[in-house]
Amino acid sequence: MQENRYFHKALSDFTHASASGGAIRHLTDLGYTVKQISERLDFPTPYERVQRDVWERLKENGVILSEEPGSGGRKEKVNYIQERDRFGRTSFRRVTEEACAETVRGWKELCITITADRTRAEVVSGNKAAGRDIFDLLQEKVRENGEAYSYASCDFGLAAMKASGQLQDMLSVLEAKPREYVEGLPWERQRVYHRMNSRMMEILTQLCLAGQYQGECFFLKTEEKIRIQ
Repeated sequence: MQENRYFHKALSDFTHASASGGAIRHLTDLGYTVKQISERLDFPTPYERVQRDVWERLKENGVILSEEPGSGGRKEKVNYIQERDRFGRTSFRRVTEEACAETVRGWKELCITITADRTRAEVVSGNKAAGRDIFDLLQEKVRENGEAYSYASCDFGLAAMKASGQLQDMLSVLEAKPREYVEGLPWERQRVYHRMNSRMMEILTQLCLAGQYQGECFFLKTEEKIRIQ
């Protein structure tokens, strides 16, 4: 009985990888949301499966990290190679290679508070960003470090666990497209870290303006951590 379950799961995984897996990875890389990907698949695929595959792809690409940026260690870089057999049938082979994660031994920390008009940064320690627009500051840091080396903490999974409706409060301040992106992902029930690409900057901006964000932004090249409260 157990062997049959294992066989059916393996067959299901193989069928999914051949029919939808490659398309999901490709569309994720292009920036499509889970909802958009689900609507574009030719092969019927459960929505939850699409969510899981998109999440894993974002983690494989380093868009989402489960551990704090700069913590070091080793991570797997995953690629999929498309192959054809002698009958012309297409399959995907998973290839992994290990890479060293970035390590930061000492952060230069800056703590900022959103002002009443929610547009400017007040510096709690130091005067480096005194009176500056917070979003100009964050964009400057992203340009200086590059998107691949800039991350923002995300607590959507933690908020979903609370009965206070915190997640809905956060989602309610997001415009349609950012909200669709956040709602579609199966956030882990812990703090995770999202690369500060243009999509994340849009989400972060809208949350900050509504007073719905408290977290940290990490900039690995300059070894700076900005705490927003």
